[in-house]
Amino acid sequence: MTEPNGRLVKRVLRDRDGIWRQIAEDRGLRTLSGRMLFSSTVSFVAYGAVLGASNGVPQAISSAVKLPLLFLGTMFICLPTLYLFNLIRGVRLSFRQAQALVITAITAIAMLSLAFLPIVLFFLVVAPDYEFYKMLNVIILTVATLVGLRFLVSGMRKLNMIAKERAAEAATVGASSVAESGMDADGTEIAPVRGSPVYLRGKPAPRTGSVSLLYAWIVVFAFVGTQLAWTLRPFIGNPAEPFQVFRTYEGNIYVDIFRTIGQLFG
Repeated sequence: MTEPNGRLVKRVLRDRDGIWRQIAEDRGLRTLSGRMLFSSTVSFVAYGAVLGASNGVPQAISSAVKLPLLFLGTMFICLPTLYLFNLIRGVRLSFRQAQALVITAITAIAMLSLAFLPIVLFFLVVAPDYEFYKMLNVIILTVATLVGLRFLVSGMRKLNMIAKERAAEAATVGASSVAESGMDADGTEIAPVRGSPVYLRGKPAPRTGSVSLLYAWIVVFAFVGTQLAWTLRPFIGNPAEPFQVFRTYEGNIYVDIFRTIGQLFG
């Protein structure tokens, strides 16, 4: 049974622990990921349309298409790297689980961006200055992305905690079985020694994810995202220039941001 999109949004923002546990249990992730992708796409389309509305309908349509491409494209480009990092660490996290984890963060970014939409509309009406409007949206999308990536970090930490809990439960159950049967995992009889710990020879407990590696992946995500944003520009469109779906590739986004700040305060 699927849940309405409104309930899904509330769940992502309020019941994160429930989502992390669902991911850890690998339960219904295809449906969950599909619904989160749909909600994220709709939110990014809405924000993109308003983002480009300052420069007419063609720019609004173009930005409504390009903003979802920016975030979802960055996610799918970087997702295999996250999965590979987990494999290097020996973490038992399937590709589907890694994907659901990242999609949850992207959904949080989309929902937070949508929450800022009334503010963006307000400044679009009362202060339609190109440089100011561009910088405002850069700040909003940066803040939303940082908060969404914090969701990702908290999700990985929660999965680590769940993995440790399961390992402890498995060790407790195994120790109880050995104590009751007097045999170890290989069927060898052992002499019970009161007060001494019981060590099992069996499969090692699943390793937990490295948060430090996750931070490295976030840096990769940021670089890919900013470069893709620069490639897909313009999202707002300079009113002094004719409409363009894409601009010629020159410079980089960091130089453009500093130039915009200089024009605002210069």
